[in-house]
Formats: sequence, C-alpha cells, structure tokens
Amino acid sequence: MPRTGRRRRIYGAVGLALCCLPVSAPRPALADPIPDGRGRDAVPAYLGAPAVPEPIPGRPVPANPHMGPPGYAAMHADSHASDTYPFLGPMGHDPQVLTEAKANGLPGLCSTVNRARRSGLLVAQCTRVGTFTLRLIDPRTLKDLAVHELPGRPSTVQAVTGLELDKVLTDTSGGAYFYLDSQDRAVLADSAFRIRRFAHVRTPKGWRFKVVDDWDLRKHVPHSCPTWTKPKPEGECDPVTSVQPDWKGLIWWVTRKGRIGTLDPRSGRIRVLRLKGEEIQNSFAASRDGVSIVSDHALYRLRADARGRPKVLWRETYDRGVRRKSGQIDRGSGTTPTFLGDRAEYVAITDNAEPRMNVLVHRARDGKRLCKVPVFQKNKSAGDNSLIGFGRSLVVENNSGYRNFVELAPGASSVGGLSRVDITSHGCRTVWTSKERSPSTVAKASVPGGLVYAYTKEPRRDGIDAWYLTAIDFHTGRTAYKVLTGTGKYFDNNWAPINLGPDGTAYIGVVGGLVAVRDRR
Repeated sequence: MPRTGRRRRIYGAVGLALCCLPVSAPRPALADPIPDGRGRDAVPAYLGAPAVPEPIPGRPVPANPHMGPPGYAAMHADSHASDTYPFLGPMGHDPQVLTEAKANGLPGLCSTVNRARRSGLLVAQCTRVGTFTLRLIDPRTLKDLAVHELPGRPSTVQAVTGLELDKVLTDTSGGAYFYLDSQDRAVLADSAFRIRRFAHVRTPKGWRFKVVDDWDLRKHVPHSCPTWTKPKPEGECDPVTSVQPDWKGLIWWVTRKGRIGTLDPRSGRIRVLRLKGEEIQNSFAASRDGVSIVSDHALYRLRADARGRPKVLWRETYDRGVRRKSGQIDRGSGTTPTFLGDRAEYVAITDNAEPRMNVLVHRARDGKRLCKVPVFQKNKSAGDNSLIGFGRSLVVENNSGYRNFVELAPGASSVGGLSRVDITSHGCRTVWTSKERSPSTVAKASVPGGLVYAYTKEPRRDGIDAWYLTAIDFHTGRTAYKVLTGTGKYFDNNWAPINLGPDGTAYIGVVGGLVAVRDRR
C-alpha cells in the first residue's frame, strides 16, 4: 500500500524522536542489542547494594483453574491482578543486563511478556510502528523462536491519516491484555474482533504458533472501523480491550465503549451487557465469586447467571475528575481493579480526584467503601497503572507528568512517587512514600523477596535519558539498588510492565524491544 505524504510526516516525527539519536557501540551480550542513546558512560551502571529477602506477609494468591499459575498468567501476574509474583526477582548480586531489538531500528515495544510453565518459553505481544505480533522468545537469549502477525489496530490508521499520534499511543486494544490458559495457550482478542487461542508447538522445522480456537465477536460488537482504504467509516467502531476467564471457565471480554461480554468456549455462546455512556480502558480482575471492572465512571462487581449473561451485583461511582490529567491515557480511574485480602474480600482502585488522587478500597461482597486515602502532591498526582496488592497492603505509583515516549523531553521525567497503603482495622493508612520516579511502568513485587520493582528515570539537566530497574524495599520504602538498563528513547517503556520469571529474571518491554535483568550469582 503506498504511503501518503501525511503518513510520511507522522513516521518522520517518530523517526526524529527515536532513530536519529547518537548511538554508542553495541554491547556484546547479544547479536542484535537495543542501541543506547548518548551518555551511557556518564551515568552510574549500578547504585545501592544487594537486597536480603524478607517475604511480604499474606496468603498466596489462589490460582484460577482456567489460567496459568499466579506469576505466569497475564500482564498483572494473576487473575486477582495482584501484580505480585510467588518467586524471587533479581536481588542485585552483580546484575547482568541483556537486550534484544525487536523491530530493526524502528519502535518495537513488547507490551506484555508472560512465561509458559510447560515449555519455559516467553510468550509476548509486541508492537512495531503499525503492526502487532505474537512472539515466542527464548528466556535466556531473548531471541525469537516463532513470530505470528496480528491484525493492525484502527487507531494506527487514525494516527497516520489524521495526524493524531495520541490516538495510537492511548489505545490498549489489539491483544496487550492477553492471558495464558491452564495449558499455556495464549488467549487474545485482536483488532479483527476475534478471540483466538494460540498453542505453541514444536515441529521438525522449529517452533510455531497454531490457532486452536477462533471465535468471532462481530455480531455483538460494532466494527465499522477506519481502514487504509476507508479511513473515515460511517458506522461505529468499538475495539476489544481485554479478555480473561472467570473461575467457571467463561471467557469475559470488555470493549473501549463499555461493552462487557462472556464467551462460553464449549458452546461458543456469547452474551453482552452494555454500560451506556461509559468507557473501559483498563483490564479487569476475577476471583472465585465473580469479576470486577472499572469504567471511567464507576467500579463494578459482576457475575454470570445460569445462562452465562453478565449481571451487575453492585456499582459504586467515584470522583472521576474534570479532565484527563497528564500521566493518564483516559479520564477516570487508570487502574485495573485489584483483589486483595486473604480471601479476596477487598477490591481496590484509584480515582481521578483533584487536587489529589485517592486510593479507594471497597468491600468485595457489597461494594461498601472502607477507605479513601489521598496520595502524592496536590495538583501533581495521576495514575494509569494497576495497584500492587497482597495481603492487606497496596502499592500505588504516581504517573503525573508522563504522556508518552515521543513527548517526553530529553532529560525530563515524571513527578514521581510510590506509596504503600495498608488496610487496618479502622480503615487505611499510608505506611511510606518513596521519591523514586517511575514514569509509566506497571510496577511489580516479589512476595518472597519483599521487593517492589519499578522502572525509573531521574531528570537531568544534561539531557541524558538514563533508565534503571529499581528495587524498593516493600517493608520500608527505601531503595535497595538500581541497575542501568540503557540510555535514550529506545529504553523508555511507554506504559509496558515489568514481568518476573521463576529463574529470578526481570523482563521489561521498552520502545526498542525487550530487556532482561538477572543476577550473575
């Protein structure tokens, strides 16, 4: 398909931001590492000291029988969206940094990286400038073993033909919120309005992805979307944001414009509920008793009836604010709901209040709000990443000041801050606040290690963009250590999460590809 002049202009803007930066010599760890920007030798490679494991108190997150085990299953680690892992991450002992470029010099962000338990391989959804791929990756070398092309998103067409880059940078559809099921198969809702299940199989010619199930949602979701031949269609387009199973095996899915659906994988029957006038930009959480979804207006608790239809058990509104703040990709709560407590008795989100964002904790059975805790500075608080939740503790990150990797000026960063909030017998209280600046990462925690992992960047007057994997003590809020992953725009994670592997490796999707940090000893 020929490029238009407008398309060349938008790709040129991205290229100017990314491709024309000074590049240092590639590191010898891999054949195709992510190139550094300037200043790598001018910033410290390691700060702090190795940590000593001190487990986080609380019961283990239960395993959804229709997903991979906790820590293997999804962007938010498990069905509860706890963002915690039941194994150690890197503890800071002589850490090694490996990188692998994924798009031949263009942006190649891996939005979600999950670990298949049986094969031990990484299954990742990655993005190139205008295309999407499902990748099978060797966890040690980060090399691709198989690549499957996915449909492109309508927002890419809008970004190019309408010169609206924000359209594509705030779109969470296309498969980033996929999960691995109990048989290590990737279940993904793509931009062609299909839910597909992919197995990865080994053949005499090597690994490949195989589509084992394919369900069409087009009868239930408006799909008149922009295309290259018709960039301004007359009908409605409602992209599918996320998929996840409940404890009974129904596959739930949500759309940007407030549709909530269930799919029975045995019969193929689809049921849909519409939240009129509301949008859903985030993923959702599931416990034994149902699912929790947050729209840009309210927090919901739902359960499927005998026929599989989604039914609202309760709805609680929150302060959605008056605008989309800097540090958000949509107005309203930026957090996927998180279940926590020994028996998932609580569900937590953040709101979008002024002058300070609040952490909200509700009772899961009836929606009663237990507490509302303001966090971070006045007029400088915003959240667009899920809370970490384990036991009776939550960790929240401040994304105020970050918009996307293109608009972040050289040497700039976010306002910063991470806070731990605990549920008490009398409500909630803030335990500590860290000053670390984690512009946009989905932070994670290691339960046995007692560390919170963030991806940080400090502002610098010399314009050097230095990115660090940063380990924060869950108990005290003190920074244990920081490992330099790289410098420059290619190392911006642009809303991608940290994922921990059972071998102690931390994986970070960045604009240039994929980064792995692991202890050498």
